[in-house]
Amino acid sequence: MQMTERGRAMWRTCLASAFRTALACTIVGAATLYGPQWILRYVAFPAFSYVTVILIITDATLGDTLRGCWLALYATCQSVAPAIITLRLIGPAQLTAGTTALAAALAAFVVVLPNGLTHLVAKRIALGQIVLIYVIGYINGAETEPVMHPLRVAASTALGVIACVLALLIPLPRLATCEVKESCKEIGQNVTTRVKLYMKAFYAEDAISAMASVSQARELSHTSSKRYQTIKRYQPSMKWERLPFKIWRWQNVNDNKGEKLQSMEIALRGMEMVLASKSPIPPSLLAGEVKDGIKNMQERVILSIKRVNNTPQPSVTPETDLEKPDECLQTLQEIPETSQDLPFYFFLFCLRLLETISTAKPEEENKGSVKPKSWSWISDWDSKKAMPAIKLSLSLGLAIFLGSLYSKPNGYWAGLPVAISFAAAREATFKLANVKAQGTVIGTVYGVMGCFVFQRFLTVRFLSLLPWFIFSSFLSKSRMYGKAGGISAAIGAVLILGRKNFGEPSEFAIDRIVETFIGLSCSIVVELILQPTRAANVAKLELSRSFHALYECASLFGAKPSKAEIMESQKKLRSHLSALKKSTEEAQAEPSFWFSPFNASCYEKLFKSFCRMADLLQFSRHAIGFLGEQGKGKSPRCNEILSDVDKDLKSLTQSIGLLAKYFEEITLLKSLDALEKALAKNGNSSWDIELGKTPNPSFSSPESEPEKILNTYLQHCRGVADGMFRGEEERDEVKFDKSEVVLSLSALGFCVEKMGQEAREIEEMVKEVVQSENPSSQVNLHEISCKIRSLYK
Repeated sequence: MQMTERGRAMWRTCLASAFRTALACTIVGAATLYGPQWILRYVAFPAFSYVTVILIITDATLGDTLRGCWLALYATCQSVAPAIITLRLIGPAQLTAGTTALAAALAAFVVVLPNGLTHLVAKRIALGQIVLIYVIGYINGAETEPVMHPLRVAASTALGVIACVLALLIPLPRLATCEVKESCKEIGQNVTTRVKLYMKAFYAEDAISAMASVSQARELSHTSSKRYQTIKRYQPSMKWERLPFKIWRWQNVNDNKGEKLQSMEIALRGMEMVLASKSPIPPSLLAGEVKDGIKNMQERVILSIKRVNNTPQPSVTPETDLEKPDECLQTLQEIPETSQDLPFYFFLFCLRLLETISTAKPEEENKGSVKPKSWSWISDWDSKKAMPAIKLSLSLGLAIFLGSLYSKPNGYWAGLPVAISFAAAREATFKLANVKAQGTVIGTVYGVMGCFVFQRFLTVRFLSLLPWFIFSSFLSKSRMYGKAGGISAAIGAVLILGRKNFGEPSEFAIDRIVETFIGLSCSIVVELILQPTRAANVAKLELSRSFHALYECASLFGAKPSKAEIMESQKKLRSHLSALKKSTEEAQAEPSFWFSPFNASCYEKLFKSFCRMADLLQFSRHAIGFLGEQGKGKSPRCNEILSDVDKDLKSLTQSIGLLAKYFEEITLLKSLDALEKALAKNGNSSWDIELGKTPNPSFSSPESEPEKILNTYLQHCRGVADGMFRGEEERDEVKFDKSEVVLSLSALGFCVEKMGQEAREIEEMVKEVVQSENPSSQVNLHEISCKIRSLYK
């Protein structure tokens, strides 16, 4: 069976990551097992050196490692300096299980509280140091040195950091800049291939071959999205590599290239939207010169994409001259008579939009209009931002206390899993606890087996870590275990195979598994007590917020907003959709227990409809922008007619916005029974009938079918196209302008049709969601909305 390109890329990534990790751990092992006595005297906790390596070097670049050095130094200042003062004031001999847990919990609260200002890696290192300083101090009692003990923890951390830097430099440095540059190159090739596949599907004479090309392009789009994630992942690390670039005068990569390539995705999604709808293209529209003109347009688009990607290009021929007008567009002089022709026009619009984006010059940011964010976390403090610190401090304190009661010599193993797996954002509690426990168990079992087989050969034990790191890398990239499970598996094995004189491996493995279970159980209990909100409820809240963002985005039509306001509203909508997707996945992974099952399929369909609606609104904005450019310098009559078109689109978007507003209120309902009780309590048990007579924004009723809305729009557009150029047919330049107007108006018509269809789909899905939450009630969305307004009237 032949391996795919994606499989080969994953193997390369995992092997490279495993090699760097194994090399860093080997450096730590060689220093602590075979190093001079003065190293052993200061590096008293090699286990934490290994933990530091795993936290920093996993899938890291040189920039990540350099940043990790700074984060480790910052974390050490946060934890070690206050710990020295605390130990000198209290005295290690006075520590008990309770006071140790309390001191560690308070120190952890101070570290985690500035939630948005400290990097996650720095917090995890600082929390791990806090656990070792206080729990080991409690275990050793009066023998603990208040100053040297925390400094030895810092030295152990420093050894792990140094090992990471050396591993990333040998044999050649892995640079974030190279990763981003390579990703941009592959995305450029990916986009070019997808354009060719979409054009092949566009010309296909049968639906089967067309859908085969679309399926290939869709697979490539998944690959492209992963490359965009790679760029997003490594762009912050590029800043840490600027000093080496300046010293060695290496060629840097353009930071804006990835953003420009990503901005082309909207046009590609539009082309796929046309082809995936399986709407046949009338043969009369692809006759003779038109088809040749579209092919010329395709070549121009591909050349412009290659220019963005700095790809070597062949000499530009007259047939593919980038400055040559699109002759195929000049034949577009009439608004389509029926909606069956609209996909053809919209496809050409997306192709033209792709060329416009690829040839556009980067805009300078108006830095003066950006308000600086407050640096003080005290002024921006509230209970919600303090909740992660409260949960972590309670979980850590409880884990240390119970772990010390179970086994005083091994009590810190209960606190370390809580510390090094801290996450600022809300996560699927049961799923993460499950994968962390499984990763710890399988890693520990592998370590015990390695010690048993190679108990006399310490060097071979180290070599046995390499295949395990490869396996852990695959675990980190799998959907089942993720990064949390992969890191737990790697740490579980290296803590046994990378040390000596820690007792019988099997006994240590059992103690560590039990302590890990205690720590994870404490995390779950605290999470359930302090934040018992189900992931399903979080997804429901994000759904309501997405409706509100859609309402705001649709309300901008006809309001003449600035470009910055439009971009901000679209960015806000996309942000809420990302949160909706994440919360939906979390709700799927969460056990239902005695609650009603989460309707994941409806939420996934709603997410897809939301994404298509967001794309259609963005396409509408682009089309209006093109029309505005054509209206510049024209007669007042032209501007007046363009204003009428804007009003037509506004009437549809207002209906969509009103529908989104209603659904925002409906999805916030706890249940229909709770609504009826609230109405009865307020004396509105017979809700206001007059409110029931208000216009229904529903798109599922026969009198508001998208087809009727579209027909009205097309009739108006034909009058617009004729009126804009009445009496001006003799002017040569108007002919090209008219084709641009026809293309933009037809694209708007396609958007009008599709937005109506998506609104109807969203309405059906919302009804299904509400029905699944209230199985004993008959759901009428309009009636529910009227009751809500009656309640708050």
